[in-house]
Amino acid sequence: MHRITSNWRLAGLDAANEALCVYAEKLTKTPDAMSPYDLAVLRQHGFDDRAIHDATQVISYFNYINRVADALGVETETFVRPWEKQAEAGPGHE
Repeated sequence: MHRITSNWRLAGLDAANEALCVYAEKLTKTPDAMSPYDLAVLRQHGFDDRAIHDATQVISYFNYINRVADALGVETETFVRPWEKQAEAGPGHE
């Protein structure tokens, strides 16, 4: 899990999971840039409409709840560390 959270591009994911991460990152960072092409890529990697729908719902929920927490200044639980800090700490420090 640490390899994925610190840098999914270097985690050695299979092509389908890498495509899903590309999709999640784009939906998170540039949602207005999403296009039918993004769905086609997922379909080419074996995702059906239900899987794409479910992934989109989960990705969107996490984006939503993170924005709400940020806006309200919600403190994270003590066992949760920001991804950037985990990546800096290196393997075995999650």
